Amino acid sequence: MTSLNVSEFHQGIKKHSIIIDVRTEREFDEGFIKGAFNFDFFKNDFLDNFKELKKEEPLYLYCRSGKRSYNALQKLAALGFSKIYDLKGGYISWKQNF
Repeated sequence: MTSLNVSEFHQGIKKHSIIIDVRTEREFDEGFIKGAFNFDFFKNDFLDNFKELKKEEPLYLYCRSGKRSYNALQKLAALGFSKIYDLKGGYISWKQNF
């Protein structure tokens, strides 16, 4: 479990393709990182979205500002996911840099 700055996150997603946007569908529709899947953190079935993913695969998470993705990271770590990366500052930081 690691929080990455925008540059580190960008380098990581070049190598791995599992990018998870944990914002709401409305937020996602307003803009997202190319290749991201939208798994809304606030929905009751949020964790069900991860059942098909391998726990050793790197996951790159982000939200609007970093709070939800950090909370999601905690939940996924408790389920046994071992390579989880969180974007510091969330999509707000991403947009300022890209």
